[in-house]
Amino acid sequence: MDNVVPGKARRMPVMADVAARAGVSHQTVSRVLNAPDLVRPTTRQRVEEAIEALGYRRNMSARALATSRSHLIGVVTPAVTLFGPSHTSLAIQEAALDFGYATISAATETARTSPTDVLDFFLTLGVDGIIVVAPTMQTAVEAQRLAGTLPVVAIATDMPEPGPLHVVAIDNEQGARDATAHLVGLGHERIAHIAGPDEWFDARARVVGWQAELAEAGLAVPEPVRGGWEGADGYAGAQQLLAQRELPTAVFAANDYMALGAMRAFHQAGLRIPEDIAVVGYDDVAGCEFYEPPLTTVRQPFEALGRHAIDTLFAALDGRRGDPEPNRPELVVRESCGAQRGAPVG
Repeated sequence: MDNVVPGKARRMPVMADVAARAGVSHQTVSRVLNAPDLVRPTTRQRVEEAIEALGYRRNMSARALATSRSHLIGVVTPAVTLFGPSHTSLAIQEAALDFGYATISAATETARTSPTDVLDFFLTLGVDGIIVVAPTMQTAVEAQRLAGTLPVVAIATDMPEPGPLHVVAIDNEQGARDATAHLVGLGHERIAHIAGPDEWFDARARVVGWQAELAEAGLAVPEPVRGGWEGADGYAGAQQLLAQRELPTAVFAANDYMALGAMRAFHQAGLRIPEDIAVVGYDDVAGCEFYEPPLTTVRQPFEALGRHAIDTLFAALDGRRGDPEPNRPELVVRESCGAQRGAPVG
């Protein structure tokens, strides 16, 4: 076994070991690691085989000294386990790894930490930049505060870019418009919305999209039913709708968990989905294709969002502005919305 002396711990291989095994210079190994396209394919393959055989791992401390960068990115997330924030954080981590960066994550708005505490802590770690998953205004304000100190990217729907803060987002307003337009196209005229928490940017944008699409279609725009993000909130929201004098013919829920809760309430009331009432959710969480009936929903492009946030952060590190265009979600049509109303049967 390489680098092993009997009775002693194994020495971790260094770049010189890789160079000796591959029969190349130290500089060639560095180029393979940092700019592989500049190295001939046959040479690059020899170096990569040597790296694999030796189990070589880059020394991030040495790399930081050579490049004046730590290759660390701070990721600030809300202290929740909800589908959107958790998948966004994972997408950022995977995109950062593709560029040779590591991420350090910390949750905010807990009983022990505030956004201010977390962001200031990242400054002491010497991160190259920070990506803030900012679902609420409190976290977004703290991101703005730090943006003049080092590059900061906020993931926040419909938030303007004040000063040095960089913002990327998913177009939640458009996603809500697409869901509502699909129901309008099926012939529905009374379309209710069970909304998420009003302090969340995403929830507010989905309300705006739903309202705008109804108004554009010349339909009545009722007040949204205020909810949260949990199945119980959707169940309670559906109970409110069931108590109304005139039941809507379709419901657009601000996320899939609330859609599931609403569907249970409608089933218990003896309503058939989609024959008596159509239901559309948002997120496309794992398993919603197995709801009864399978749920029509809006799929969020988290992988693209994570890449967009990393690209924007790297642009900021280079003194540039990133692409401000929001990432568009995708309507996924399944059985819960039903066939076109009034269409001939058979």
